[in-house]
Amino acid sequence: MAKDKILITGGTGYIGSHTVVELFNAGYEPIIIDNLSNSNIGVLDGIKAITGHTVIYENIDCKDYNSLERFLEKHPEIVAIAHFAASKSVSESVENPLLYYRNNIVSLLNLLQLMPKFNIKNIVFSSSCTVYGQPDKLPVTEESPIKPATSPYGSTKQMCETILQDYAFANKDINVILLRYFNPIGAHPSGEIGELPNGVPNNLLPYITQTAAGIRKELSVFGNDYNTPDGSCIRDYINVVDLAKAHVVALNRVIEGNNKKNIEIFNLGTGSGLSVLEIVTAFEKATGVKLPYKIVGRRPGDIEKVWADTSYANKELGWKATETLEDTLRSAWNWQQKLVEKNLATTNG
Repeated sequence: MAKDKILITGGTGYIGSHTVVELFNAGYEPIIIDNLSNSNIGVLDGIKAITGHTVIYENIDCKDYNSLERFLEKHPEIVAIAHFAASKSVSESVENPLLYYRNNIVSLLNLLQLMPKFNIKNIVFSSSCTVYGQPDKLPVTEESPIKPATSPYGSTKQMCETILQDYAFANKDINVILLRYFNPIGAHPSGEIGELPNGVPNNLLPYITQTAAGIRKELSVFGNDYNTPDGSCIRDYINVVDLAKAHVVALNRVIEGNNKKNIEIFNLGTGSGLSVLEIVTAFEKATGVKLPYKIVGRRPGDIEKVWADTSYANKELGWKATETLEDTLRSAWNWQQKLVEKNLATTNG
């Protein structure tokens, strides 16, 4: 029997690649498009090493409507889309807002326009807790008010959600799941794939691991004067494999027709918050590596604290984040060490 094909946009990226692995594990056939703007073609080798499968891949920018259309013409068996392809740095979006509006919104519009043409009725959208802004009440539930965004990145996620809600309202045969996730960290336990940003990392964990490996001189902690126990920002850090498994559950839900409405929203996190300085301490404890860091000024666009109420996702999806923080931080360090070894082998080879 032919396996259901699922299109993964941004599938060589951090969360996309881990979701590809979990989809193979669940018996689906994921296929990838990605323009490699913030990822690496070597990820495909990592996916193959873990799963034993060579994944179908094409270098396509989702902003390019014609290329997207030609790709979908070649793959008429696609039953669902997991849409990850987007620019995702809060600080970069503040510096270059037009890049974010063009990339994140046009990509989604192109996909939605093409879905009816190719009879694709299911889409799972990679959203973010940034849609909540700085919440009045914590933890945030799916019913928490959407606050004004604190960055252009956050604005694009809010706009994309609005577009999807309007689209689902107008097209009752389309099924949409919005997954609002908190802060993904860690790597696949095999060490074959992990977070590999191009250039200087914008996310905390790759900066920590690169600092621990001596690639960066020290970690900058943005602000120690927030209204939190140690003054640094608090986030809900979720293991990337846990997050990938939630995408498989969500895709399965719409493909099997188990969704209760044609648009559903779920928070994906651990349900507890940790500060930046707590993560630094936990990393040192988990790995035995001392981390040089300095406190610097607040970063534009950052919010003070946010963490999830995940009870709705736990109940409705039958999904829960299970990986421990210690194992998650070790997996990130294991991935970083493997990268250093590969780079040394390439240099010496």
